[in-house]
Amino acid sequence: MYRTLTGKEAAEAVLINVKRRAVALDRKPALAIVLIGKDPASEVYVTNKMRKAEYSGIKTNLHKLPENVKEEEVIALVNKLNNDEHIDGYIVQSPLPKHIDEKKILEAISPEKDVDGWTTVNLGKMFVGTDTYLPATPAGIIRILEYYNIKIEGKHAVVVGRSNVVGKPAAMLLLRKNATVTICHSKTENLAEYTKKADILVVAAGKAEMITGDMVKKGAVVIDVGINKNEKGIVGDVKFDEVIKKADCSPVPGGVGLMTVAMLLDNVVKAAEKNVGTS
Repeated sequence: MYRTLTGKEAAEAVLINVKRRAVALDRKPALAIVLIGKDPASEVYVTNKMRKAEYSGIKTNLHKLPENVKEEEVIALVNKLNNDEHIDGYIVQSPLPKHIDEKKILEAISPEKDVDGWTTVNLGKMFVGTDTYLPATPAGIIRILEYYNIKIEGKHAVVVGRSNVVGKPAAMLLLRKNATVTICHSKTENLAEYTKKADILVVAAGKAEMITGDMVKKGAVVIDVGINKNEKGIVGDVKFDEVIKKADCSPVPGGVGLMTVAMLLDNVVKAAEKNVGTS
């Protein structure tokens, strides 16, 4: 009765559009990726991004740095990429080693090449509604809702999580689509009182299966952004088996994660279009 909102078809629709636009340019769009250390999850994410980029007609350039790299060396590479006219956009894969100040690295990235949409300049542009590179995961949340023809305007959307990467931008993009938005977080008391009122529930709290079936309104739409590992393997922030009996729900894996990569590559092509003067 209720739908599993997989990201596969929605992401493929985005990538087809990305590839069409990439091929139409005079040259291949170029994405650089900075990977520090040997975090297994990060290596998997980067490999997947490079594979999808190649499929979409985007050239990739991987910069691998050792775990003990000095912060000033990372900033030097960021400055080099800022000035490299052959690179349309780049990302510094997170998480970073503890001795590196992630905020300092982010603020060194040129907003014109910030295809992750994480710099304060681009987040500010998103906030006021001007054209910018939107953060990939929040943009993917909106795109998956649109792909499944889920009405956003006038609906009560509840976002669980307030990170600068997902929670806050997701709330802002939902607001831009004319939803009425409530933000909950780790200090929210009686969380279920809020989640049970949501027409659209976005969960990005980083706590395995914290949203159970009794916390969701029947007929709601639930988007699970969490990626956690427990005895079951990889699970989201939502107890999928319970929630799918009451609401449309995105799975983990196979949901928003696929959209994140697709929307990142959409930003890369957008940057290339600006650089060759077609947008």
